Formats: sequence, C-alpha cells, structure tokens
Amino acid sequence: MNNPCRLIGFKAVFFMKESVSSISLEPDPMRQSKAIGFVGRNWALLFLIFILILFSFLGKNFFGLKNFTIIVLGVTSLLLLASGETFVIISGGIDLSIGFIMGFVCVSSAIIMRDLYAAGYSQATSILAGSFVGFFLGLIPGFVNGFLIAKLRVPPFIATLGMWSVANGMAWRLCEGFPIAFLPPQVRELGMAYLGYFSPKKGFSFLYRPVLTERSDILSLVKIVPLPVLLITIILVIFAFILSRTKFGQHTYSIGGSVDAATRAGINVSRHIIKIYVISSFFASCAGVLLVFLLDMGVHTQYTSSYELFAIAAVVIGGASLMGGEGSIWGTVIGVLLIGTLNNGLMMMGLPIFYRFIAVGCVLIVAVLIDQFFPELVHRES
Repeated sequence: MNNPCRLIGFKAVFFMKESVSSISLEPDPMRQSKAIGFVGRNWALLFLIFILILFSFLGKNFFGLKNFTIIVLGVTSLLLLASGETFVIISGGIDLSIGFIMGFVCVSSAIIMRDLYAAGYSQATSILAGSFVGFFLGLIPGFVNGFLIAKLRVPPFIATLGMWSVANGMAWRLCEGFPIAFLPPQVRELGMAYLGYFSPKKGFSFLYRPVLTERSDILSLVKIVPLPVLLITIILVIFAFILSRTKFGQHTYSIGGSVDAATRAGINVSRHIIKIYVISSFFASCAGVLLVFLLDMGVHTQYTSSYELFAIAAVVIGGASLMGGEGSIWGTVIGVLLIGTLNNGLMMMGLPIFYRFIAVGCVLIVAVLIDQFFPELVHRES
C-alpha cells in the first residue's frame, strides 16, 4: 500500500513547484517601473544611439573618426550657448539674446585683432587683446538682462528679446553686413589645432603638426582631439560641477522650483538671477571668440541667427523643463549631439536642409510632450 505520508509529501512538493513556476512567470511591476523610468529619463541618449546606428547603415562614410570629429566641431558654438541656456532655464527663465551676443562678440574680437595686427602689433598681442576685449564686452548684455529681470521685474522673454535686437544692431553696425577678414595668420592655426597627431611615417607629436609633403602621408595623418573641444570639455566639467555639487547650483534649482520658497529659505534671488544671466552671456562670449578661431573671420547674422532657438531646443531635448527646476549640463550635451548628428546624417544622405529643420522640430515636440505627460518618468530620481 502507498504510504499516506509519502503521498502528502509528493502533493506538497507538486504544489510548491506550481506556485514557484507561476510566480516566476508573472512580470515584476517594480522591475517594469524601473525599466520604464530608465527609458523615460534617458530617451534622448537612447535615440542618439539609435540614429548613430541608423545613419551608419544609410549614410555613406558616416561611421568614421573624421566624420565624428566634423560633428563635434560643428556643434561647439551651439554646445556653449546651450550650456549657458541650461542655467537660465533651470532657474525658470529664458534667454533669447545669446545668439546675437555671440555674433556681437565674434565681430568685436575680429575687428580688434585685425586693426591691432594691421597697426604693427605682434600676432600674440593682437589675438589676446581681441579675445579678452570681445569676451568682456559680451558680459555686459548678460548683466543688463539680469538687472532688468531681477530688479525691474521685466519678464525674461521681453528683456532678452530687447537685448536680442540691441546686440543684433550693434553687431550689424560694426561689420556693416560683411565678414571681418585679414586676421593674424595664427588665428586659423589655433582654431584648427589638435592635442596630438600621429603619422605612420613620423610617429606621435604633441600639439605640433608634423611637416608632411607626400599626399599619402598627409591622408594617413591621424588627428587626436581638437584643441577647441578639449577647452570646451574643461569648461563644461567645471560648470557641471558647479550646477550639481555646489550651493550655487542648489540655489539655481530652488529658484526654478519656487521663487517664494527660495526667498523664504534666505536665498538672495535677485542677485542670483543676475549671476545666472551673466553666466549665460559668459558662454555666449566664449562661443563668439571660438567662432573667430574656427572660421578665421568675424561673422554675423548668417552664422548667429536662430542659434538661441536651437540652444533652447537642445536644453529641452536634454531633459530640462521649461517650467524650471529640472535639467543638467550633461543632458544638454546629449541634446546638442542629437541635433548635430541629425543634421549631419540627413546631410550625408543628400536630403535638403529643410528636412533637417523638420527633424529637429519633431524631436523637440516629442521632448516637450514627454515632459508634459510623463514628468514622473522623466524627472524621477534613480
């Protein structure tokens, strides 16, 4: 006869296996929630990876060190503008003047370099004087913007739109609609410099481009890290640390979250807002000086109009909220790279330029919709 105890044991083991298998087959709600939250917070990065893979198959010569260098160099000015705009948007404001501040600084710096060099000053003196004077001139509009907004209670949109027009007019008056050329020859050399070079024939050289005469040797030369990109990376690391790890950054997020709460917490909101807009102009000034070195001339309008709109788009795509209180420098970097990669990939596919504007606009709309309808996914802490 069968042992009753053994039958009970078999049944117990059977039911245990059934229960374990049923539990393992059921989806874990917490794990699903974490996965959805990860996608929500990092959708821009995931989309960037997707288009990199897509254009690598669709675009001829897209996947390569040379093209990636072109993408990064092409977005350097936009990256600086968007980084400054990040501080402003996190604080709950907006700065529409940065594009033409960049143009004003670019033209001013180029004129000073050209005139000093033509007057007989050395290249080093002309370049340093033009860079520093243009840079400090660019800080003035930021202070004026901050003063109008913080002290006189002018809405940020109106104050910065007014400065947009002023900077545009001043730059146009200085250059009269023409590029500023005949700069010191070292301007172009510095703008196109790299941290290092490697030649199969002459080996590695630091900051010094080897002299090569044969066409095959020139084509085989490997350029390592553009110098402007290295300098921008250092600036971004410093300001990302300021925004995320210092009291100044905490106050910026607090003001963007609630001005009244920040005031009750003892933060000098007016002074802090002025600093925020000066920081925005600081980045625009850096972009203007950098543009002189990259283009070997001072330019306006064609290269600087609409930059502020793309900067705002990059910040929003990178995860910042236009309501304030949310965002990061590294999120903005991803937003800028996404825009630059879209433009480059569509161009290499031979599509007209208006398709690039349409693509960037669609991505921006998606970013705003995600922030509007799924804020708990986008901004939830990990």
